[in-house]
Amino acid sequence: MSYSISIKLDKRRLKDNGKYPVKLRAYYNKKEKWYSLDTDMTEKEFKNIWINPENKNLRGANKEIQLKLQRIVTRANEEANEMTVFDFSRFETKLFRKSSDKNNVLYHFNLAIQENIKNAKVGTAESYKYTLNSLGEFSLNKKNCPIEKLTFEAINVDWLYDYQKYMVSNGKSFTTISIYTRTLRVIFNNAIRMNDISKDIYPFGRKKDNKYKIPGSKKVKKALNSSQLKALLNAKTSNQNEAKAKAFWFFSYACNGMNLKDIALLKYSDIKDDKFEYYRAKTFEKSTEKTVITIYLTDYTKGVIARYGNKNKSGFVFNIIDIKDDSITQYKKIKNFTRYINDHIKRIAKANDLPSEISTYWARHSFATNSLRKGASIEFISEALNHSDLSVTKNYFAGFEDESKKEFANSLMDFE
Repeated sequence: MSYSISIKLDKRRLKDNGKYPVKLRAYYNKKEKWYSLDTDMTEKEFKNIWINPENKNLRGANKEIQLKLQRIVTRANEEANEMTVFDFSRFETKLFRKSSDKNNVLYHFNLAIQENIKNAKVGTAESYKYTLNSLGEFSLNKKNCPIEKLTFEAINVDWLYDYQKYMVSNGKSFTTISIYTRTLRVIFNNAIRMNDISKDIYPFGRKKDNKYKIPGSKKVKKALNSSQLKALLNAKTSNQNEAKAKAFWFFSYACNGMNLKDIALLKYSDIKDDKFEYYRAKTFEKSTEKTVITIYLTDYTKGVIARYGNKNKSGFVFNIIDIKDDSITQYKKIKNFTRYINDHIKRIAKANDLPSEISTYWARHSFATNSLRKGASIEFISEALNHSDLSVTKNYFAGFEDESKKEFANSLMDFE
């Protein structure tokens, strides 16, 4: 890798003190960047201290400056050498941090959070924050170590199993434990990729290899059957909030289990005749090939748009977010709208003896399960849900297979 690191006197601007700023210069692939070192010198001082010291035995402040610059150059070269391919952004991040940051869990979590916010992945950033808070509480309460001082080396297999026991004792589900430990695993992998920590301390893997195995979560059925869907559709609502919640829940269901974020992002320009097309926000950045999803409008979904849609028929279809909102504002508005729908759909469910856990997420699972019951293939459903793999789609049908087997067994002696 052809790069060069050097200390230069930036003579492009003479400062008021009659000196020039001393800077670190990084050069790679015909591109250079200069970094301030908060040090000023005259040309004579720079020559004596750095370029060609006339006095080999510098004393006092001059010697301190020389040693400081030598340490900077040494560290800059070390950080650059650790990169397989030189990258200015990564170089800057690694150079201008404390030496202890490379082994610091909080530092790497903050890097991931900042990166996700920068890429408008506010929900992912929030997930990292939740994980960080949980790890911080455990580290402080059970290990007497504040999160600011928690290192990767401290998180070994025993530490992780202690954390798991702590979470269970505090009423947390294995689903939550799985999510948080998977997020922590990503942070470990990020630190290894940056050459900040050694692979040797990686604690995740198979239990038989004496590693920490992230727990699987019990698959819970989150779908309404046909009779429950009919009951919900025909349920009387006691106010406009409940009516709106039911309308948007079934809009999601009727649009192939469309996520509420995608509903919020839907624009009138996406609608052509009796259909609309969109890209699923959750998977758009992850996939190299962008798959457009086509949804055919029905009388029901057209009715929801007519009743709740933006009346000027421009911009976003529904008044959930505004075109001027930044990514953080959009995230907060969509989150609040989702909570609003969930709160009111639960009230309808309670009044009609339907599952109390129902949420907008159930609309997506209900679409998948009832499509299968109506004879649709898993391949068709997988494409409709925009899943990357059939195995993801199969996870939607927890509990469905056993129910179907029971119905089939009971029908074997029915010869009519």
